[in-house]
Amino acid sequence: MAGRKSPWGNGNDAGGSGGGEEPPATPPGDGAPAGDPPGPSGPRNPWLKPDDYAGERRSPNIEDIFRAKRKGPGGGGGGGGGFPSLPPRANGKSWWPVILGGVALLWLFSSSTHQLSPKEQGIVTTFGKYSRTIGSGVNFTAPWPFQKVETRDVTSVTNDVIPEGEGENLVLTSDQNLIDLSYQVRWNIKNLEQFTFASTDPQSTVRDVAEAAMRLSVAEVPLKAVWDGTGRGQLEANTRRRMQDILDAYRTGVNVIGVDIKKADPPEKVADAFQKVNVAQQLAERDKNNAQAWAQQTLARAEGEAAAFDKVYAEYRLAPEVTKRRMYYETMERVLSSNDKVVVEANGVTPYLPLPELRRRAPEAAPAAGGQ
Repeated sequence: MAGRKSPWGNGNDAGGSGGGEEPPATPPGDGAPAGDPPGPSGPRNPWLKPDDYAGERRSPNIEDIFRAKRKGPGGGGGGGGGFPSLPPRANGKSWWPVILGGVALLWLFSSSTHQLSPKEQGIVTTFGKYSRTIGSGVNFTAPWPFQKVETRDVTSVTNDVIPEGEGENLVLTSDQNLIDLSYQVRWNIKNLEQFTFASTDPQSTVRDVAEAAMRLSVAEVPLKAVWDGTGRGQLEANTRRRMQDILDAYRTGVNVIGVDIKKADPPEKVADAFQKVNVAQQLAERDKNNAQAWAQQTLARAEGEAAAFDKVYAEYRLAPEVTKRRMYYETMERVLSSNDKVVVEANGVTPYLPLPELRRRAPEAAPAAGGQ
């Protein structure tokens, strides 16, 4: 490699073998203009810009490449903290318009396309004013900030327990008694437009309406109907109907699914007295049920005897003498069946036949005969 020139300029700067010699510069008078600076010899460095050719040639290291990238539009250094400039397109134009256009298209697509699940609906507002309601699936609107979409789940059921926590909720019944009542209200959204714009706090409205409807319904029934559960079904139905009527009048867009009473207890201060009353009522109910059962049995027996008498009377009308004699025999058999009987002959004869004694001896003689 000795004697060969480096294709990148001076062999020392290029990091080559270092054996080549730099050719002497051409004198000013030998073929070169007097005013021009001496030009570099050898091939040009393909990794450097034309403004880097002046002066001493340098090796094409990676630092020179990135330093050239960071230079400003005028060719001067812009410091090491800026963004590197993008290479031009094939036609020489910048990539920045294409990038900005792509960002704009992405913003338009994301703000004007809305995918809603089957449980959701959306409220579309134009500059804050209600425009329309969209359903599940893919929907298109004007981009933000012209139109805005607010989605909400309209099929899930909301459960509100009244009262919250473990506090007492005393309600007055029709017979001027107090009862500690706890219940649950189940509801969902049936009109999203009304639900969004009719009230600032729809959930609080539902709770207030539920409490008012329940107190009105309890005031129509006595304590026993609420306490023992006999009137709870009707009470829950009346409360749900009243709630729905009031909420529809308020245009809240709420559908009341049901009302369930969870607890109906006496007030804590009089719980012992209520318990004693409850025990007494249970005993009275037991005695009442026993009396009703005895009355039904007695009535059934009397009805059976009456039916039997009717049958005997029908036979008596057909054969009075036979029927009378048979009735006499049956009566004597029923009366004498449980009495001790002695058979004697009349007209002063005294033979004696102790039938009860013979009947008692018969069971005793049977085991003895079996043993022999």
